[in-house]
Amino acid sequence: MIEIKNLTKKYGSFTAVKDLSFTIEKGHIYGLLGPNGAGKSTTMNIMTGCLAATEGSVTVNGCDIYEEAKKAKKAIGYLPEIPPLYIDMTPYEYLVFVGRAKGIPSKDLEKSVTEVMEKTGITEVADRLIKNLSKGYKQRVGIAQAILGNPEIIILDEPTVGLDPNQLVEVRNLIRSLRDDHAVILSSHIMGEITAVCDYVIMIANGKIVKQGTLEELEGSTNSNTITIESRGSASLLEASVNALDGVKYSRFTETGTTVKAVIETKKGTDVREELFYIYADLKAPILSMTSSSVSLEDLFIRLTREAEKADKSEEKPRSEKKIFTPSPLGQAYIEENPEISENKPEEENEAEEYTSLFGESEGGEE
Repeated sequence: MIEIKNLTKKYGSFTAVKDLSFTIEKGHIYGLLGPNGAGKSTTMNIMTGCLAATEGSVTVNGCDIYEEAKKAKKAIGYLPEIPPLYIDMTPYEYLVFVGRAKGIPSKDLEKSVTEVMEKTGITEVADRLIKNLSKGYKQRVGIAQAILGNPEIIILDEPTVGLDPNQLVEVRNLIRSLRDDHAVILSSHIMGEITAVCDYVIMIANGKIVKQGTLEELEGSTNSNTITIESRGSASLLEASVNALDGVKYSRFTETGTTVKAVIETKKGTDVREELFYIYADLKAPILSMTSSSVSLEDLFIRLTREAEKADKSEEKPRSEKKIFTPSPLGQAYIEENPEISENKPEEENEAEEYTSLFGESEGGEE
């Protein structure tokens, strides 16, 4: 239904989305999972035609989102992170307005509005002003406008953010109910939100897909265990020795005061606890506690996003040296063009040659 190919979005020298490719099909709920700033909202804005891509393509039922925009967008219902509500309208008035904007025929409009209000559970508040509704009901109204007109694809950007536990359950149930009639994709930075409603997960970090698959596939791909150790000693020495141990896939050491916490991921079926004991003993690092558990999807997500951040930093080009704003004895602000001021020149010559006034020379002398 939606096919994304080699999608890239750049803002000057900054690349927000890097070569994304995936497909959305009917009958599934897809979760776009990533930390804040990963490129989730940018990707969704491009998918809906609200933002132009730098490279790549988005096709909806075979129609290019830019070349055949009207036809492609007719198949999409979109709820941005901040619902586009007119708070001085009632839900009924707002949905009638949205229905007309979507081009729903007048003879079908009343029926369509009634159906989405019933489906989203907002009939009882249909005549109250939107500004007086709770956060949960406002989200429901936002979802109602997205599904109005029965689009094939529903795109929801952070639909559960800011909801209390009761509202959360209600909105999750509502999203699940859309699965049979629509292809649904939603975004979140919280693993629990994705696993609660989605059956396919696309993990994104630093604008790149780091892993994707069904929940079962992702759970099977962990194929490892986690050992957590609290101890004394030097984090750097311990990390070097532990990483050299056969069977260790990944480790993270943090030092807090006199305590070192290590999270060590090992291959499933490999027990390295005895080897770890001797490493810590040789380095005179007393172990305060040691626990072992299977790697969760959240652990996998954290590891993949951190690896992506590390790889991204290693690829960064060194930035050109910034100009420095320096106070001057003359009482004006100056830009330091060359921080290496010759020590052999008089101070007055350095002041004149190495600095440029931000405000130019005053024509009338001192003001």
